[in-house]
Amino acid sequence: RLRGDYLAIATLGFSEIIRVLITNAQSLTNGAQGLKSIPGNATLWWCYGVAAVLLLLMGLLVSSSYGRALKAVREDEIAAEAMGISLFKHKMLAFMLSAFIAGVGGGLLAAYNGTIGPDMFRVTQTYNVLMIVVMGGMGSITGSVLAAFLVTVGQEWLRVLDGPMDLGFFQTSGIAGLRMVVFSGLLLVVILFFRNGLMGTREFSWSAILGRLKRPVGPGGRVTKP
Repeated sequence: RLRGDYLAIATLGFSEIIRVLITNAQSLTNGAQGLKSIPGNATLWWCYGVAAVLLLLMGLLVSSSYGRALKAVREDEIAAEAMGISLFKHKMLAFMLSAFIAGVGGGLLAAYNGTIGPDMFRVTQTYNVLMIVVMGGMGSITGSVLAAFLVTVGQEWLRVLDGPMDLGFFQTSGIAGLRMVVFSGLLLVVILFFRNGLMGTREFSWSAILGRLKRPVGPGGRVTKP
């Protein structure tokens, strides 16, 4: 029954409740220490392969009738309900699909690391996922992939800011969390100049890029229609 911001807040709160319950379930999950000695059968290539398959399935879903109904619910719930789309059914479908994908990712993470615990999934992890979606574009699958790469690489590349720095005119022994401050500033710049994210509702397409490159150029460097 919840909508908009209230649904998002309730989802975040419920996820934190589940994490706390798992942390206190000592007999089932080993509490805060987590599960250890998990067979490490997943390699990095396995993770890439599973991610590619899931992206393909998501692309097929988006282009299906269910995908169009989910888009309608996302854009305007009142209009979608007026067209006969069941909000409860499609919201449950969205939650189930996202939970399934998150579960697959968590299983691969456990198999890759050989251990997993509730502290690995604090609310900051949820914020990272939301940041990736907003940065890539709310309606773009390839935009989310691009943003995931930029966020992951950017956070690691800026890690040097947390350590000692000697720039000649400026020296510091290290400021903990400085990289996240700088990264947050860069994210704000992206949001200010790209209100709909890097890709918006568009998808990356080699044919579209090649089509733009092949457009004939007229006098004065203007692109003319073929």
